[in-house]
Amino acid sequence: MASDHSWLDDRPRRLGDLIDDHCPRCKRLTNHVIASFMGDKVVKVVCQACHSEHPFYEGKERKKKPKATAFDQVLAKASPSAEPKKESTAGKTKAKSGQRPLIRHKASPSGEK
Repeated sequence: MASDHSWLDDRPRRLGDLIDDHCPRCKRLTNHVIASFMGDKVVKVVCQACHSEHPFYEGKERKKKPKATAFDQVLAKASPSAEPKKESTAGKTKAKSGQRPLIRHKASPSGEK
């Protein structure tokens, strides 16, 4: 045992060989089976934990663009640089700025519920 390398390390990869890769569905590094090649490069793998097929990520986590949160979207719409849309005021009571409109209902006679 003079060598730390196994004879399996030197042979080329083949379809069905086990390989470690990051699974986007499991969100962790798991065993995968090689499903397809393009030349001598691994292209697709199948996760042995969840059986999902995905591109080979070479053991690295896939980088995603950060999505804008709902708060960021609302904040962008409410920014002071955006001009407010003009709405028709026909049939609406106009409230002073910063106040809610006062809506009055007909009062029912005090004896009825």
